[in-house]
Amino acid sequence: MDPFSSEAMVQAQYTSVLNDYSTSDYSASNRLPVQILQYRAQCALRQYDEVIGSISDSDARFTPDLAAVRTYASYLQKPSASAVQEAERLAEKEGDNLSVQLLCGTILARAEKAEQALQLLAKHTGSLDAVALTVQIHLLQNRTDLALQQAKSARSFAQDALLVNLAESWVGMRQGGEQYQKAFYVFEELAQSPASASAMSLVAQAVTELHLGRVEEAETALNAALEMEPENATALANKMVLDAVMGRDMAEARFKLERVEKEHEILDDMRAKRDAFQAAMAKYSPKFEP
Repeated sequence: MDPFSSEAMVQAQYTSVLNDYSTSDYSASNRLPVQILQYRAQCALRQYDEVIGSISDSDARFTPDLAAVRTYASYLQKPSASAVQEAERLAEKEGDNLSVQLLCGTILARAEKAEQALQLLAKHTGSLDAVALTVQIHLLQNRTDLALQQAKSARSFAQDALLVNLAESWVGMRQGGEQYQKAFYVFEELAQSPASASAMSLVAQAVTELHLGRVEEAETALNAALEMEPENATALANKMVLDAVMGRDMAEARFKLERVEKEHEILDDMRAKRDAFQAAMAKYSPKFEP
């Protein structure tokens, strides 16, 4: 695992990022990139208080990378307008800093300020992390064409990089057809390799299996993911989807997801649809013929 890239982060090997490397093993000039990666891993593990408490006001004031991390952790812990404003301030003042691009770009994208996020990320110079995040934002915008363009452009400076393969696989999942099978090969290799196996790689494999109509194989992969990480929100959300596809009651998976992440996107979407249905029902009064 290269501590200066985010391949391990994309593979959700967060504990490896924290346990396998020590900043004291690196030269002074290389310690900060490793520390930033470890802070990101802690955020992925929801250790927000630990991250925020580790960065002093003085450190944040003089080191843009640390200011971006603290803002990122604060936003993930509790999304707020003040955190978004701080991300915008950092983007304007320190937009050439890669940590600012990635972390503040993520905040802006989550805050539905996609165009601002894309403008910030466009300042990167050969960062695969920035390319991967840009691809994800374009996919959220349903701009598969722009996402594919970004993934292909990365081939010019990172021919066989894992992040490029993953970015193309994400795009392929939106394109459908034979692209599902191509994406499956990438995710299966990650899920089955001891060096890259993780709950998230198993979830990715399960999703491609489901799109390919291989429901039993999808369930096997999801069960393996949940055995590895019983409280993995993404795995639980996809378990709900799988239960629905198979005609089973989603209640158990939904209950577990609500306990882990009450505001998960799939739960918010279900609540919004329920409210819309109830509002539509309220417009009509039942009439009974004698």
